[in-house]
Amino acid sequence: MSEATLATLLAERAIYRNLVAIARAMDNRDWKALGELCAAEVTADLGTGELRGVEAIITLLRSFLDACGPTQHLLGNVLIEVQGERASSRAYVSDMHLGSGVHEGQTFSTLGDYHDEWRLVAGCWRLQHRCKHNRGHVGSYAVLGPGPDHWRA
Repeated sequence: MSEATLATLLAERAIYRNLVAIARAMDNRDWKALGELCAAEVTADLGTGELRGVEAIITLLRSFLDACGPTQHLLGNVLIEVQGERASSRAYVSDMHLGSGVHEGQTFSTLGDYHDEWRLVAGCWRLQHRCKHNRGHVGSYAVLGPGPDHWRA
């Protein structure tokens, strides 16, 4: 195996691990860990408009997840393309959100596709941009927190 091939395989593995770590950070509400997986100038569009910076992304996620019960973000059919110190990935996401309090027993779930851009920063792969393409949902939006002020289901 060539050195270039090995470097590509190691990069793919590191990016895959970070994809999983981001999903787990959301489910564990570990916002510090999520922030450490992102580049300083990370951007995203998660279905509510463009976000700039890790704090904006975490604020949006918390607006939905802080009032929600347990969640699980499962990833599959992951494709990763590495080109030097940049990479892109696509991963299906199926997420389940359970209601809590007055919404206990209710669920909300989406099927989507994460389109991510990655950058090598000081030897570590960091999320540079995420766009979530929602393909559909089932259940009640009431399971989620209110979302950002400008968001409407």
